[in-house]
Formats: sequence, C-alpha cells, structure tokens
Amino acid sequence: MQNASYPLKLDQIHELDNLELVAGSVVEGFITGLHKSPFHGFSVEFAEHRIYNTGESTRHVDWKLFGRTDKLFVKKFEEETNLRSYIVIDTSSSMLFPYKDNKKVSKLTFSVVSAAAIINLLRRQRDAVGLTLFSNEIDLQTPSRLSSVHARHLFNELQKLISPDFTALKRTTSAAKSLHLIAENTHKRSLIILFTDMISSEDPEEIFAALQHLRHKKHDVILFHVIDKKLEQDFSFGNRPFRFIDMETGVELKLNPNNIREEYTIAMNKFMSQLKLKCGQYNIDLVEADINENFSEVLQPFILKRGKLF
Repeated sequence: MQNASYPLKLDQIHELDNLELVAGSVVEGFITGLHKSPFHGFSVEFAEHRIYNTGESTRHVDWKLFGRTDKLFVKKFEEETNLRSYIVIDTSSSMLFPYKDNKKVSKLTFSVVSAAAIINLLRRQRDAVGLTLFSNEIDLQTPSRLSSVHARHLFNELQKLISPDFTALKRTTSAAKSLHLIAENTHKRSLIILFTDMISSEDPEEIFAALQHLRHKKHDVILFHVIDKKLEQDFSFGNRPFRFIDMETGVELKLNPNNIREEYTIAMNKFMSQLKLKCGQYNIDLVEADINENFSEVLQPFILKRGKLF
C-alpha cells in the first residue's frame, strides 16, 4: 500500500487498494488548492459545527472553538443534515474504456474516485448521501443517510467497481429507463449527481426526456459527462488500421481512423451541442469530465453547485 499523498496522480489509482484513503487524499489536496484560489471561502474547520442560536441550550457548545474564535458554535450530530444527495453512476461496459490500459484510468474508475471524493466532501459538510448504480437496470439503490456505517457501505460498494473481480463486458445501458425509475423513487427534493458517458443504444431524445423527468420532480441535477476527450471526442488515433470493439455488444469493426475522422468528429460535436442545449433548457449543470484531467475539474463544479443551493 502506498501513501496516498497529494497530489494524487491518475496513474497511481491502480496501485491503491483503499478507496476511502484515496478519496481523502484527493479532497485534502483540493481543499489546499481552494485556500490558494478565489474559492477559499469553502470552510472545512466549521463543517462539523453550526452557529449557536440565542436562547438554546449551551450543552453542546464547542468551548475550545470558542476560545480560538470568540464565536459560539454548536457541534452537529448524525441526524442533522443540510442537504440530501444521491450519486448515480453508469456501470455499463462502455464505462470501462480504455479497457485494460494500465497507463490510464477508465471512465468508470475516474467516476468512482470522483464519487468517493464527493462523498467525503458531503460528509464534511454534514450532508446525507446515497448511491445508485445502473447499467441495463438499476443494480444498487441506497437511501440517503449521514451515518458513518452508511458511508463505509458506500465506499465498499464503490470499491467493488474498481476491483480486479469486477467484469462488466457486454453490460448494455438503459439510461433512460433507469433515470425515470430514479426520478420516481426519489420522493424528496434532492441533489442528483450523475456520472455517465451518455453512450447508449437508446434514442438520445429518450435520455433527454429522462433527465427532464428528474427536473420535473424538482431535483437539482449535475451531469458529469465522463469522456476520454482525446480519443472519444477528437478521435486522435494514429494513421494505421485499428480494430474497434463495441464493449456493450462485442461487435467489431476494422478500419483506418483517418478514413472516418472528419465524419466522426462532426457527429460527435453535433451530439455535444445537443447535450449542452438540452441541459441548458432543463437547467441541468453539465460538466465535461475528461478522464485525462485532474479530479479538481469535477470537485470544483460540485462545490459551486452546492454553494448555490444554500
């Protein structure tokens, strides 16, 4: 086991076997960066406290903190939560790209580490969090809770997704169906944090309709569109024959990328424009999460979104 000291490099992920430690390392480094940036107002020290209200019992006042700050703060407890959140992760086979390439993390690994870091941040702010995993159906859906036992359960479930035992080849995606179910099953207004590559055999309009359903139910939504921008959007493959395999169906195609690059990038850019347009119409926060970038590219939009909700 290596020391997960910050900054955690993407290529270190495969060498670490404790996701909770990895998440803590990512968050500590991110917070250190925040204090050196315009976003330094994010408070960590007071995450476990709330301001004392005049007239209430002083039984739970943190007197040590009062001695340092000359301000009255009350320690928070497990049942006190500021925000109810659900992290939703697409675990279909396309999320394993690039498959078995130890030099790069997959889209799924990037999503899992990002989700673990967000769980860490949410708990620091006394926010309840739940986890939903889906592919062609919902594989896991937990309630949103704040307890330490619940958090360990979430980390354990996430750890399974990046373990050598997890094989997701030929797991198709039914994002629209799953998102409609999530919208119906999540009864109280919540923050839905969705990680997906938006790759599906479904009509894109069906997925957009499911996203609209989440907003219709008054949920706030952050959509992290997880992508390997260099390969999947820019199609930066060399000028030689490649064998492309659909990871969800197993269909193979042999071709030279140069022969289709222009057509491919036009289609991809059209889809990206459509996705941005729909998210704008539905008031969904869209974040392009490139797996080649630092995790702060995910955490910073999340912090900004959470700040807007209070």
